[in-house]
Amino acid sequence: MTMLQFAIGALNDIVDAPADAGRIPPKPIPAGDVPPGMARGVVAIGAGAGLLLAAPSGPATFAVGAVVLAVGGAYDLFAKGTPWSWLPFAVGIPLLPVYGWLGVTGSLPGFFIILVPMAMLAGAGLAVANARVDLETDRAAGTRSVATALGAGRSWWAGLALMAAATAVGVASADPLAWPVLPAALVLAGTLVVLAGVIVGRGHGAAARRRAWEAQAVGAAIAATGWVAGLFPRP
Repeated sequence: MTMLQFAIGALNDIVDAPADAGRIPPKPIPAGDVPPGMARGVVAIGAGAGLLLAAPSGPATFAVGAVVLAVGGAYDLFAKGTPWSWLPFAVGIPLLPVYGWLGVTGSLPGFFIILVPMAMLAGAGLAVANARVDLETDRAAGTRSVATALGAGRSWWAGLALMAAATAVGVASADPLAWPVLPAALVLAGTLVVLAGVIVGRGHGAAARRRAWEAQAVGAAIAATGWVAGLFPRP
């Protein structure tokens, strides 16, 4: 997965290189620190090595790795800078725990039927929060995103609704209040951090929206740890 993410990240920087020219601090490709040919080599080697390393874990893990690579590439090449930029996040984020679990065990436990839709909703919510960070610069550059398409107010409500829906699916399906203290505490703490990020993101400044996106990403990770720990079958 690390190699696959190298490939996706390098492709993203290749695609963005013309728009990143003159950016401060400078990005490696337009600054001349990394030649475009070397970046393309990272894409090819990362993709090939990632799939090669996934193969011994079985065809299912290999297939999920290939889908992750395709989703990341679709974001870099087609969805980024469009109102559909949230979709690869909604599809790709749930695939990461699926990939890890399949690679280790060769199968998926039943509770993934709860985790996957939660991750899809949260992934879409994080994508909206991320797009809101660049709202003014995207407008100035004429770049279409889910945030510019919806506007500042409606994109905030959309992000809030997606995060709330992700939590509601878990609460309705799993009853976390009946769990042991630690996983329940992680879910509660992570959810509160996400909520704090959403509230901060109501502000109009780009800096506030960036802090909001970062808080939501951290909070979602904390809550996800709690959800997995709580849903994992106990003896």
